[in-house]
Amino acid sequence: MYDYVIVGSGLYGAVFAQRAMAAGKKVLVLEKRDHIGGNIYTEDTEGIQVHRYGAHIFHTNNKEVWNYITKFAEFNRYTNSPVANYKGELFSLPFNMYTFHAMWGVVTPQQAAEKIEQQRKAAGITEPKNLEEQAISLVGTDIYEKLIKGYTQKQWGRKCTDLPAFIIKRLPVRLTFDNNYFNALYQGIPTEGYTKLIENLLSGAEIRCNTDYLDPAVKAEMDGMAKKVVYTGPIDAYFGHSLGTLEYRTVRFETELLAEANYQGNAVVNYTDAETPYTRIIEHKWFTFGKDTAGNDLPKTVISREYPAEWKPGDEPYYPVNDEKNTALYEQYKALGEKEGKVIFGGRLGQYRYYDMDAVIAEALKQAQTEGL
Repeated sequence: MYDYVIVGSGLYGAVFAQRAMAAGKKVLVLEKRDHIGGNIYTEDTEGIQVHRYGAHIFHTNNKEVWNYITKFAEFNRYTNSPVANYKGELFSLPFNMYTFHAMWGVVTPQQAAEKIEQQRKAAGITEPKNLEEQAISLVGTDIYEKLIKGYTQKQWGRKCTDLPAFIIKRLPVRLTFDNNYFNALYQGIPTEGYTKLIENLLSGAEIRCNTDYLDPAVKAEMDGMAKKVVYTGPIDAYFGHSLGTLEYRTVRFETELLAEANYQGNAVVNYTDAETPYTRIIEHKWFTFGKDTAGNDLPKTVISREYPAEWKPGDEPYYPVNDEKNTALYEQYKALGEKEGKVIFGGRLGQYRYYDMDAVIAEALKQAQTEGL
């Protein structure tokens, strides 16, 4: 018997497993893929830590979470400072004085604020009803048209006028010369990559990769061996999509190893026009501290282009579509889940919620505490 069979070796499953083992519990971790780590999995390519399932930059203001996770990995001091490319024009992100100067030639915060207010008034928006109106009320029409509209419509596959305002309410807008996107007290990337972090969290655990818990034979066997199951896969898949299928956005990655030292000079460059089919290019070597000075010693680089797409069964589910319809369907599945006596549903897919990494860790620690671990 196992005290916990943990389905999925991503961040939620790995943190819960670590707490359970620290409390002396016997755990078995099941992983459908051929590797541990879920979507934060990184792999070494020519000395470069490549984020196979998209860029993951750790950031938090939660000191408890930071103190916990840094026991299992050393983090560098990477600060996320993306660049936006609109048809060859370059702008700093998040929206700050560098952005406003490049857009309008303004040099003081007062001038920038006046320009935004002038455009907001001209648009006649009082109570934003959708994402477009919310964005214009925050940063004006020029920035919306060049840096938000095309990117967002590619990301979500829907017109900005058809997307809810809340998606962009937390858009960082600063009247300072600050390119620190997250503005979090603690941020960085594990110096040895996220896979090593997960390995450290799961140290001592029994792990079975290439094992699909939802295969009926596997599920029957595992349920018989487990006092409790921690399930981090899609909640609707657990119930055989019996009430309907929850919707996601997915991403396709086109990754290349290039025989050059420096492709774009930054880890993240967003392509904000509607015509470019991908939303951004990641150059993985620039996530490593010191590579901005030493990078030219490594005459190769790895880039990934990201192409958002509508999700269909068989694709990797990335971003839950938390609209009214899907939220109502999730609530029905959640109610079913609460009747599954010995199953804990956790993480991004188990709770149908977009989570930053620090929130995943906090949620797993909270659940472990609820379990008395």
